[in-house]
Amino acid sequence: MSVAATGAATESRGHRTVLASSMIGTTVEWYDFFLYSTASSLVFGRLFFPPGNELAGTMLSFATFFVGFLARPIGAVLFGHIGDRLGRKRTLVTTMLIMGGATALVGVLPTYAQAGIAAPILLVVLRILQGLAIGGEWAGAVLLAVEHAPAHRRGWYGSWPQVGLGIGLALGTGLFALLGQAMADEQFLTYGWRAAFLLSIVLVVIGLVVRLKVEETPEFERMRAETPRETVPFVELFRDRASRRHVVLGLLARWGDGVAFNTWAVFAITYCTTTLKMDRTPVLVAVTVAALLMALLIPFAGRAADRFGPRRTYLAGMVFFGLSVVPAFLGLSTGEPLLVGIALVLALGVVYALSYAPEGTLFAQLFPTRTRYTGMSFVYQFSGIYASGLTPMLITALFALGEGSLWWVCAYLVATAVISTVATAAIRPRDLHLTGGR
Repeated sequence: MSVAATGAATESRGHRTVLASSMIGTTVEWYDFFLYSTASSLVFGRLFFPPGNELAGTMLSFATFFVGFLARPIGAVLFGHIGDRLGRKRTLVTTMLIMGGATALVGVLPTYAQAGIAAPILLVVLRILQGLAIGGEWAGAVLLAVEHAPAHRRGWYGSWPQVGLGIGLALGTGLFALLGQAMADEQFLTYGWRAAFLLSIVLVVIGLVVRLKVEETPEFERMRAETPRETVPFVELFRDRASRRHVVLGLLARWGDGVAFNTWAVFAITYCTTTLKMDRTPVLVAVTVAALLMALLIPFAGRAADRFGPRRTYLAGMVFFGLSVVPAFLGLSTGEPLLVGIALVLALGVVYALSYAPEGTLFAQLFPTRTRYTGMSFVYQFSGIYASGLTPMLITALFALGEGSLWWVCAYLVATAVISTVATAAIRPRDLHLTGGR
């Protein structure tokens, strides 16, 4: 074999390791983070808060779910600073350790009946640690892929960390469905749900083994060699006029994306099992199938981003989200397992994949290398407060305001899709030369 062929083979193996690391890492992180969301829909309201009021327990459970989103911007600034100053790789190792440890500890927490008010307090503390970790994970995983990618394949490379969202969600809901089916309700509430959280330890070990094999990104190494690192990335981010503009547009563009996911992957579970009184297993199976389809379709949508551009592909996803809201809720409101499954598969598995796949590459185009980790993290995680964390509570309140009607909910979702579409159209992406001074 020639020297050139050997070098190409080595580069190919290195790129496969990068993609595997990005995907496995985000899978572990999202499994941990959204395992909590599934448990908040099915378990926490009954075990960690005073009994007697089902609606109050659900709202309090969603409130602890929301706390994690409040912590995410703090994690974004903290780990974004570390990622822009010290490197992408070491930051990602740290976030994975924090997330895995916090998730495993949730699996051994005492309930309200056992520890009283200490139970929800400890639950909130661990949720905050989860939020800090995921606040630094997403942008780093995307940059690990995009900054290693060939120029003509950045959309495809950037889509692979996004696959982790679908797989992580499928693992969480699928495992809950399996445990719930295999156990009596009392067994599941006593110890079954805890097994899903303790499994995080195994996943973290696997993720660390792969992640430690990855080299630092070439763009960061080049930037570190050429650019003085005396500034604070977060301050520098807001000193640059173009970056400030892209922060605002990015926050608005992300609104529909966050609302879409948390409607179909979080609220839908509670709506179907609590309001429609459906058995939890077919609902969890439907979300699991939708998540797996989403994971399967994301790389194809990533290729579309390379062909048509990340911004246009994301725009198409937001338009289709707005158009799909009413049909999806009409399917959900029937309470028929088949129609509920079809609605979730189309809304979460197909439409959401189209917008989520190009999102990482699009947001990487908003900022120069020297502030890219911080900028991407801030946009994605700060928008998570109103776009993601508040969504289950807000939709629950709108549903109650409509006295059981879904039209207020639909109107809100369509409005966020319109806002995100307009903001995305206004974005003027930078040329991804991916160099520190551009």
